[in-house]
This record gives sequence, structure tokens and C-alpha cells, in this order.
Amino acid sequence: MHAGQDVHLQGDPDAVALAIGPLPDDAPALVTYVPRPAGTPAAVVADVLRELESAALAMFPAWLPEADGITGTGGAAVPAVRAHALRAGSATRHFAPFLAHLAERALRERAATNGVTAGGGTAGRAGTFPPEIRAAGLARVLCSGYRRAEAAILVRMPPDLTPSAEEVLVAACEWLAHHGGFGIWLTGPPPRFVDRIESVSAPIPDTVAALVREVAPGGAERFPPPALTYPPLAGVPHPGSAAERRLEAALSSCAWAGGREWNQLHASGPLSNPIRVDLLWRAERCVVEIDGPEHLSPRRLASDRQRDLRLRRDGYAVRRFTNDQVLERLGTVLAELERFLHHHRRNGTFEGSPHA
Repeated sequence: MHAGQDVHLQGDPDAVALAIGPLPDDAPALVTYVPRPAGTPAAVVADVLRELESAALAMFPAWLPEADGITGTGGAAVPAVRAHALRAGSATRHFAPFLAHLAERALRERAATNGVTAGGGTAGRAGTFPPEIRAAGLARVLCSGYRRAEAAILVRMPPDLTPSAEEVLVAACEWLAHHGGFGIWLTGPPPRFVDRIESVSAPIPDTVAALVREVAPGGAERFPPPALTYPPLAGVPHPGSAAERRLEAALSSCAWAGGREWNQLHASGPLSNPIRVDLLWRAERCVVEIDGPEHLSPRRLASDRQRDLRLRRDGYAVRRFTNDQVLERLGTVLAELERFLHHHRRNGTFEGSPHA
């Protein structure tokens, strides 16, 4: 499965979703897209590009590390960010004007989020670049942000599409593969009316396949998933998680919270598949997970139990909070976290329990 290629992955879509995180270092940068109803391929493409741009803006400055440390928009900040982007574009495959435009937008939006007046400028105007430039540029931004050579989109095919709706979605996927260079991986029911998509077997680990066989699907989602989801960046809170970002902002002023690491990989051994944990205190061997509503599905709950058991067998204590707990009862979460860490620091014990 290569860039610029559309394929359908055979297998249960939940199993595929569980099996792809995290991907090995030589795999593409992968985002997941849940299509919304659209009447034309152009409308689907426009929706995907809007979602990809939102993700790219949230990930800044991961894809332009030279701009790290530039936080405001006053003085020479905006010209400096644009200059960094133009230099990066001249030395790489990026289209420099698009990269500079995106970097300025990201800087201004971050400043606005932080309550800083962003001032004037042209970066906020939509539609400055044609879809072809945006698609290719966003694919390269994803590759840069995740330090990968290629980018791919996992598209969850809705069930029971009409012939015209299936043609619209497949045509949009083909456009993204051709103009953006994305690999397009379709999951879910195979296309019934369009026969030009290659079908391949998805590599599902035995443990994931067994989990999916044992746990019945949860039916309709209580909380519809976002249109686009994307992996975290190692070392920082997930750019798309308001709960992780708010928790980090609070922890940054807590002396007892030193030594924390966000979104790190853990492997039980050299031959084991790694798992990514949200928040880690390595010296104390404490793991904290921040769970969104998607963790309420039966299969995700079962997968989380397996992850927690594996971490505890490896000597880690595990504590879980929900997004709502962090966003609505932050003081309580901080107090529980402080007790959690102090308990393991004081006792020097590295054995977790479900209610540690």
C-alpha cells in the first residue's frame, strides 16, 4: 500500500482501527476520516481538506520546528514565521507560499486562542490556494509533522451506500490519491457498485482478532466520532485534545508533576507490539490515560482492559480519567493525581491496581 493508491482493507473495521495504532516508523503518517453525506466528489474533497487544515493548524509547529518558541504575533513574529516557512520550502518538496500561508494562519490562530490580539494580515482568508495545491501541501505537512515519508487517509466506508453515494466517495478518494499523493485505505463494507478498488487483507494481530471475535459490536455510537482523527505527537499533549492540553497547562505550574512525558511508546520487549500511553511518569512507573467518549464502546473498553493489564504486568500503575473529568473538575483531578504520584514515590512500589 503506497502513496497515491486506493485500496480496500478486508476485515472488521474496528479490528483495523485497533491494529493500526501505533504504526511502525516506516509506515505512512495516517489520519482517519469518517465521511459525511455529500452530493459531489468536490464536496467530499472540500470537507477532507478543511479537516486536514484544522489538524495541521493544531499540530503547529511540529511541521515547522524552526518556528518553535515563536508564540505571539507582535513585532517581527509573523515575518519570522513566514521567513522560516519560505526557507523550509526552498530546501524541501514543500510549496513555499502555501507553507508560509499555513504557518501564519497557525500562529495567528494560536495567538487568538491564547487571548492575544492577532492583528491584521491575509492568512485568515479561505480559498487562497486551489484544492490541488492544498491537498499536496497538507500531505507534505503531515509527513513533516510525523517525520514520515508518506501520508495516508483511513476512510471508514458507511454501510448501505447507494450506488451514486458510493461513486461520489470513491471518486473523491481517487482525487485525493492522485492530486494529494495520499494513500487511501478504505475500511468497512467493500464497495458494491464500484469495481475499480483493489482489495487486500488487513494485517490484524491475533490478539486484536480474538478481541473483536469475543466482544460484540456496540451498535450505534452514543457519541458520533469526529470527522477526522489523527495520532498524537510524541512529547506533547495531543493537539486535538482539549482535555490533554488543559491538563498540561495546569500541571506545568505544579512542582510535584515534574518528570512527566506525554504520548510515549511502551513495549514489553523487543518482539512485542508497542502501545502509546497518554501521560507517563517513568521514574515512578505511573501511567495516566485521558479517555474520550470513544472509549465507552464495548470493544474499546475491552482493548483498554487488555492494555492496562499489560502495563501492570510490566510494573506500571495505571489511572484513568475522562475528558469530562479533566474539563469540568480539574481541581479534583489534580488532587487525585498528586496523591497517586506521592503514593508511589513514598512507597517505592511499582505495582498498580485498578483503583490506585
